[in-house]
Amino acid sequence: MRIVFMGTPAFAVKSLEACLSLGEVVAVVTQPDKPRGRGQEVSFSPVKELALARGLPVLQPVKIRGTPFAEELRALGADVAVVTAYGKILPQDVLDAPRRGCVNVHASLLPRFRGAAPIQWAIAAGDQKTGVCLMQMDAGMDPGAIIDCAQLPI
Repeated sequence: MRIVFMGTPAFAVKSLEACLSLGEVVAVVTQPDKPRGRGQEVSFSPVKELALARGLPVLQPVKIRGTPFAEELRALGADVAVVTAYGKILPQDVLDAPRRGCVNVHASLLPRFRGAAPIQWAIAAGDQKTGVCLMQMDAGMDPGAIIDCAQLPI
């Protein structure tokens, strides 16, 4: 299976590692490098660090919507895109680029806490459990069908 992986923070690294064990990762898409820390030195995202260590092609589009990025993805011939904490809402043309669409690894027990910061919201709400769901992506903020979930105590 040909996979495009899209993710940025440390939370997404395990998902990229899983993809590497499941198929051929043809490209990794991550947010552009930016200044971090007190010294504001430009540094790579944790996902980019792993991708480079594994010799994978890395794409870092500044903008996705209204650009030819979906065509770049389509040209990779991916069967699926796996998205974990990428950091942007994907437009429909990007969601449609892989042959079987895109799936999202989301850090909550959907439908609770769709969108950003789901782990923090679960803790703030006093939840006793949280988890991770794999879902089919549709346009919008996590509205797609849930494929599977795993839960764990907080």
